[in-house]
Amino acid sequence: MLNVKRKAIKIVGDTSRVITRLHLPEEKHRIARIIKRILSLTFTEAQALMAGIMLDFAGRHEDIRHIFELHLAVVEDYLPQGTMLSEVQKSLIGAYFTKEYSIESAALFNPSIVVHPNQSHLKKGSLRFIMSLRATGEGHISSIVFRSGVLDRRNRIFFDPLSDFVETPDLRLDPVYKRNPFRRKLEEMGAANEISAYILDRLSEDFAYNALLKQIRMLRDTPHFSEARQNKIFELMCWLADSNYQVSFHYDHRISERVIFPVSKNESRGIEDARFVQFFDDRQEVIYYATYTAYNGTAILPQLIETKDFITFNVLTLNGKAVKNKGMALFPRKIDGRYVMLSRQDGENNRIMFSDNIHFWQTSQIIQAPEYPWEFIQIGNCGSPLETDKGWIVLTHGVGPIRQYCIGAMLLDLENPARVIARLHEPLLTPHDSEREGYVPNVVYSCGAIIHNDELVIPYAMSDINSGIATVGVADLLDRMHSVG
Repeated sequence: MLNVKRKAIKIVGDTSRVITRLHLPEEKHRIARIIKRILSLTFTEAQALMAGIMLDFAGRHEDIRHIFELHLAVVEDYLPQGTMLSEVQKSLIGAYFTKEYSIESAALFNPSIVVHPNQSHLKKGSLRFIMSLRATGEGHISSIVFRSGVLDRRNRIFFDPLSDFVETPDLRLDPVYKRNPFRRKLEEMGAANEISAYILDRLSEDFAYNALLKQIRMLRDTPHFSEARQNKIFELMCWLADSNYQVSFHYDHRISERVIFPVSKNESRGIEDARFVQFFDDRQEVIYYATYTAYNGTAILPQLIETKDFITFNVLTLNGKAVKNKGMALFPRKIDGRYVMLSRQDGENNRIMFSDNIHFWQTSQIIQAPEYPWEFIQIGNCGSPLETDKGWIVLTHGVGPIRQYCIGAMLLDLENPARVIARLHEPLLTPHDSEREGYVPNVVYSCGAIIHNDELVIPYAMSDINSGIATVGVADLLDRMHSVG
């Protein structure tokens, strides 16, 4: 049996970690009535109410008055015409249209781990890491949160203290789009027709978001096509544009303060299962990528995150016929000049795909099908491959009877990763009794591991509610694998 060591540490959600969100009634006509009630308060009443709000909530957020200003701006059109607001009234209206959201209140799971970009001031044999996790709160809306810490020379884990605050980033819609890739994505979406061509032909090859909106407004004001058809294409073009954006955090804040919360319509019901990888480009410079699944309640859309510093994140749509499902995992470098990614298009088999462009993936091939009883339902990857001199170690997940998820492993050829050269016959990790109860019982799952000091360090989810960490010697793992073919 493999000597897999489970660390005693458990990573659990903290219900006190809250962000603010806009809070509007579903019936928009109620907004004006709410504002009218607020404005009916005397100055003394409004001042006393605002003082109580600040006493209760100012210590939970770094700049809550700024948040009130932002939310006031959203409802300003509902103010009675000609209304002049006092500063207290401005803050008070903003407060009424604000709510707190506990990002980790339901679950904290499906972790991935990468090497931190800052490795300075460490003891010999230690490594600083960043861990991403899927945090789930009210309404089962998922976001990406982060933890940081150090693995010492004996792979003991020391997490950095959590910040008292959680920060949502400044959002900037992607300032420039490429016309031809934008056109190709519309074709994949079934939204390319004479209406989209009319708009795109009036844009430059590199066009700004506002330029797109301007062309849409002009066509709406002077329709050239059926208005119903136009409006449908306008919606799809804006939906695609909104799926590409940039978020930025304060550089001097702790990484545990940062949360990437859904901002676009295509991810309105959650950002799921980010698989981060430290990627080395052709010049051996590091960029971090992550694939994740955007979910809007009915459909999924594979997305790509790019960052160099975990401060600024570019979010982009993955394109092509081969990115229609979940579980994409990028290799940490190009192979033979091409990007390589694992995937599971059919919901059943492990696949691999190659591309000259990281944003476009057209074809895939099966490299592993369910073979053993613990994976008869389906198999997939558990994060990006890990390079060793023997080959690429890939953690896998398998689904067996009673929907039990286990973690396995296989080994891919270094130069031809489409070839499986070895694999485990038995699971590496199965749910222990203490890990079986949760939101989705009988599940262990990971979105990415690292190798440190000759051990595989595997953060893993326990039944979609909490997370833990296990380690196993790389040499022991390789020795237990059986050759394929």
